[in-house]
Amino acid sequence: MIKLIPMQPSLEKLLKFFSLESEKKFDNTAIIGGLAKMLDFWEGEARADGLSEEIIQAVVSRLKTYEKLPPGGRADSLRGLWKRIGEAYPEAKKVKGQPQPQKQAQPQRQERSDDAGSAKPNNAETSPSQEQSQPKQEHQKQYQQKTRQAPPPRFESATSAKHSQTPAALNAELTVLQGVGPKNAESLQKLGMQTLGDMLYNFPRRYEDYSLLKPIQSLMYGDVVTVLGSVQSVHNRPIRGGKQSIIEVIITDGTGALRLSFFNQPWLMNRLKSGDAISVSGKIDQYLGRIVMNSPDWEPVEMEALHTNRIVPIYSLTERITQKWLRGQMNQVVTFWAPAVVDALPEITKREAQLVSLGEALTQVHFPESQARLKLARERLAFDEIFYLQMGVLRQKRDWQDVEGRRFTVTDEWLDSRLGVLPFTLTSAQQEVLKDIRNDLGSGKPMNRLIQGDVGSGKTVVSALGTSMVVSNGAQAAIMAPTSILAEQHYRSFTNQLAGEHGYLQKEEIRLLVGNTPESEKEAIRQGLLDGSIKVVIGTHAVIEPDVQFKDLQFVVIDEQHRFGVQQRAELRSKGTNPHLLVMTATPIPRSLALTVFGDLDVSVMDVMPEGRQTIATHVLRPQERERAYTMLRAQVQQGSQAFIVYPLIDENEKIDARAAVDDFETLSREIFPDLKLGLLHGRMRPSEKDEVMYKFRDREFDILVSTTVIEVGVDVPNSTLMLIEGADRFGLAQLHQLRGRVGRGSKASTCLLIPTHEDATENDRLQAMATTNNGFELADLDLKLRGPGEFLGTRQAGFASSLKMASITDLPLIEKAREQAKSLFERDPYLTQPEHALLAEAFERFWKNTSSDVS
Repeated sequence: MIKLIPMQPSLEKLLKFFSLESEKKFDNTAIIGGLAKMLDFWEGEARADGLSEEIIQAVVSRLKTYEKLPPGGRADSLRGLWKRIGEAYPEAKKVKGQPQPQKQAQPQRQERSDDAGSAKPNNAETSPSQEQSQPKQEHQKQYQQKTRQAPPPRFESATSAKHSQTPAALNAELTVLQGVGPKNAESLQKLGMQTLGDMLYNFPRRYEDYSLLKPIQSLMYGDVVTVLGSVQSVHNRPIRGGKQSIIEVIITDGTGALRLSFFNQPWLMNRLKSGDAISVSGKIDQYLGRIVMNSPDWEPVEMEALHTNRIVPIYSLTERITQKWLRGQMNQVVTFWAPAVVDALPEITKREAQLVSLGEALTQVHFPESQARLKLARERLAFDEIFYLQMGVLRQKRDWQDVEGRRFTVTDEWLDSRLGVLPFTLTSAQQEVLKDIRNDLGSGKPMNRLIQGDVGSGKTVVSALGTSMVVSNGAQAAIMAPTSILAEQHYRSFTNQLAGEHGYLQKEEIRLLVGNTPESEKEAIRQGLLDGSIKVVIGTHAVIEPDVQFKDLQFVVIDEQHRFGVQQRAELRSKGTNPHLLVMTATPIPRSLALTVFGDLDVSVMDVMPEGRQTIATHVLRPQERERAYTMLRAQVQQGSQAFIVYPLIDENEKIDARAAVDDFETLSREIFPDLKLGLLHGRMRPSEKDEVMYKFRDREFDILVSTTVIEVGVDVPNSTLMLIEGADRFGLAQLHQLRGRVGRGSKASTCLLIPTHEDATENDRLQAMATTNNGFELADLDLKLRGPGEFLGTRQAGFASSLKMASITDLPLIEKAREQAKSLFERDPYLTQPEHALLAEAFERFWKNTSSDVS
């Protein structure tokens, strides 16, 4: 173990991770995401410790190339680097525990059964559409021979050779399977399968439950069902003068007949033949008093499946692969290897969470014996994913909390004096968040906090108060916003609060830095930040340019955090020494996401609106009521207010049936509102052009702003009282709520009108929800269930979506169960270094290997 001898904290931290990496056999897992991740915080800490720039750059260059080296080369690289550090800092040279070179691993001997050594490579490839001709027993014998002698180690991590009990054959390429040659293996690779282990985790996309079939004679109008039957007849009926056609298919199951209609699919005449057994899924309609199914999903069914009365898995397919062939390959792999997979989850965790074994879960999820056993299997596999996800975010949080942060404390009297000059009283939610910020700044650990608050809940005020706590102690702060106009709004707010009549900063100590700031002014700002004469800078991406350097950056605020990527946040934070980080979003985050994807952040919720904030009346109108909406809009303008008209598209699109901003702008200007002043704003305009339009609208040079969703974030025009959203059914709830928040920011009553694309979309559940509530948190939960997590994540966690094959990010009970178990284990063994957790550590690293984590 490491013997602690006094030396710089940054070197102690470096040694800690180097030693842990040595214990992990140099597999680049001492830190989630690889050793290079530690540079995000280590570089600033090293400079604060006074380490020479030469040593810092040596560490940076070695760690950035570390993951590309083989394990032996990694050991030599770290050992050489530590030797160099020891030459510069003798106190480090004497410390025990530095990384040792990796010994060459001896080939692992495999146990062999009597029939395991003689099988030759299988170069023969059978077509998936052909039946295998070999007897089943001989086939199984050859299969076992090949997989037992298959080479290790793609499926397992680099640490596996030492202690993994998972069969090495799961690393075998798919060509060891009977009938899988290079061509079929290439097709399977398109489905994400390269090894036998991959096949175990290639879960079915759905199931056909032949044990619960409904006969055709029992079908009712409106049923959404799957029906099995034999094709009785196939006819091609031309329509629209022969330009299009309908393929009509009659199927029967002995109890009755069902007509299927397929529009413009003439190739089905050659695909469907009389006597073919097929499975069709869809909704039962009526035509001339007879039941029909229009454009159903269908697929051929092997006859033996009709007589098994069981749940049959349906897998995703690709070119040259049939369902019957793939199901056969999956069956032999699952039957033979699923029971052999060693369960990495600790017994106490499985017992307390009431989970089935991994082998049972893998078997039942592919070929379930009942719906009940399938449910238990899916729960176990989903639990594993959420459990590893929780362990990861907990470790990310621990890694960040291990870093030292500067303390910033203020007295109660100081804070009361700041609050006393505000022209309003903070809400209870604002007071709680301010308390969180104050505690973080005084903790000695870097703040890593997310404030989620509805539109207009007052996030900017508390972030400015947090900024004042830091700059009053002599340090600097940076605030980054996604757009120039939002950055300017923050600049005005911060200037009024920190340098106004009762402020303690001079106006020139707070500066705005955006893309169109004149170069001479940019240079003056850069110099002021470098020499410390500028205390607060507010801007866009311009703040993270390489030539922008700070004397003492200690507080970073990022607004609308989902608009920025991981790298951009890391770049801003790297400009200081472990600065405190506060990120804000006006998109309410559902609890399930707060516990998983954002689990490494401390979350504060602002769910109380300031007094006087107007509730926005929201109404859903039918498309034919558009004239009524225009009348309401004109009335608002005549009363001195302004309005938005928002569109989902910039230009009309043949593929998307929706109104577009540019096309409607011409009509609105010439025919509908010729006497009013209209502005146009969309995403293809240059940033300077967009800013100019928004400034003119804010300054009342336009009565109506015709726009796409570029106005979604942060635009503050208190005089706007009405918003008309065209094609409202094409937006998510979170986005509609953000857009609606652009009105009602003043003292006047405000309205939002939603017009869907088509008449039948008027009853859309999401639009009706918008009309019944202004609560962003309720809408966020509903949006997550209806549309998934993409709208909430933005650029934060691209890897999460691909890493969850079985779990649903909306399954709050499962998430809470997995989090409870993960926290319990994490408290006992956060880095899974105890021997009994060796297998769990492997599984954990495999899960996170291809997941884009965001320790920021």
